[in-house]
Amino acid sequence: YPSEFLVQKITEDNQIPLHLHVSVSLQYVAGLKGNALVEFFHGNIAEVENEELRHLMWSSVLFYKAPNVEVMACVLLSTKAVYFLLDDSFIHADEHQSEFWTKENWDCDNSSFHLSCCFVLKLNDLQSVNVGLFDQYFRIAGHSADHIVTCLTRDSYDTHTFIQQLMAVLSLLARTPSPEPVDKDFYSEFGSKNTGKMENYELIHSSRVKFIYPNEEEIGDLAFLVAEKMDCLTDPQSLNILLYVLAFQVNLIEGSTPNTSLLQPKTLILTSSDLFLFNEDYISYPLPDFAKEPPQRDKYQLADGRRIRHLDRVLMGYQTYPQALTFVFDDVQNQDLMQNLALDHFGE
Repeated sequence: YPSEFLVQKITEDNQIPLHLHVSVSLQYVAGLKGNALVEFFHGNIAEVENEELRHLMWSSVLFYKAPNVEVMACVLLSTKAVYFLLDDSFIHADEHQSEFWTKENWDCDNSSFHLSCCFVLKLNDLQSVNVGLFDQYFRIAGHSADHIVTCLTRDSYDTHTFIQQLMAVLSLLARTPSPEPVDKDFYSEFGSKNTGKMENYELIHSSRVKFIYPNEEEIGDLAFLVAEKMDCLTDPQSLNILLYVLAFQVNLIEGSTPNTSLLQPKTLILTSSDLFLFNEDYISYPLPDFAKEPPQRDKYQLADGRRIRHLDRVLMGYQTYPQALTFVFDDVQNQDLMQNLALDHFGE
């Protein structure tokens, strides 16, 4: 039986983000409070009788086998597994991945009956956890392509809290201990004597699950990529990335009600001179051990880029978090006006 504090904490966390739409079945789950939520977990989700619900989180998730479909999920962490209670729209939206989901009979004749799909990743199958840049997302990986899931929390606090809770429950697993490591100093542990470069910071938990955090080189690689996209002579070394955040680009749907909008996931990167929107692959990198070839698309694909000096004004909405920002630019065809004038009037 969970403590009153834990029940209260799980109840407080059981809130769907306002800007994301979910199915009726998940709305039902979000309406559960207190012990009703714990009973729902044990009656409908838990696989063994003695497992305990430790943490609940609402997050968008991506699957390695369906990298183009971001779906809302209620993520439940117990002492035995991580459960992803999925929006049922995912099952229908991804028909080409038929071998991933064993669909028997999703459509029920009774319209009052709502079904959700639950994906289970047992803690004993967990091998590594990759934390994304600035804790905006994390990827948990098992032993095969079926067992790789990315949680796009878009919130460093949610990521940090989940990782802490995951480490706590992994400590309860009865795994055979690894051989005692030979004592190494800091430089031999994390550095390469040949190159002198720092490798990714890797923490091996007592359960032998690897927790891998990004290093400074990833920011350097990103700065180089951004400088390349700027199509100018900027030295990547002098380029500072001021902000990296996972956001949504709002596209209004034509011919529909005024409030209807389509949210497209984007990575927003702000430098001292430019504002960029990238389509980022959050699930394929770094490459899993079983991958035989690199992914078909690059990690970062430029969607839009504008000069800050062309920014005319920023409009801010008055709604609660998440905040909506509208950037209004006064550039002409996204070109540098003065440069064009100089070429047209003073060049050959």
